[in-house]
Amino acid sequence: MGRIRSNSLYKDYLTLEGDRVYSCARCHSHLASHEQIVSKSFQGRHGRAYLFGEVVNVFAGHKENRMLITGMHTVCDIFCKCCESTLGWKYEEAFEPNQKYKEGKFIIEKASLTKENGWN
Repeated sequence: MGRIRSNSLYKDYLTLEGDRVYSCARCHSHLASHEQIVSKSFQGRHGRAYLFGEVVNVFAGHKENRMLITGMHTVCDIFCKCCESTLGWKYEEAFEPNQKYKEGKFIIEKASLTKENGWN
């Protein structure tokens, strides 16, 4: 995943030629490349969601313990850095041993995403 930092907008752009990119549905800021998807089998607050290993152009809210379908986790909501839309959350800590793989990864709701570049 290549990146260019824009001096005027202070946001990252995913730049690899032919790279399939997921963007914010509201403002079209790049969020993640298709290659960063860990799983498409997640449930967000409002429907289907994807688990990503790495994202750009987001900022995190406060950490909180939240009971999710798979048990207790410490998470923080994530927001688009450009339009401040709520996108999903970041897993900070998983308390169940079989959920530790989620730590440091990001849930983004499918409804918050749009596809750009190379999606023929």
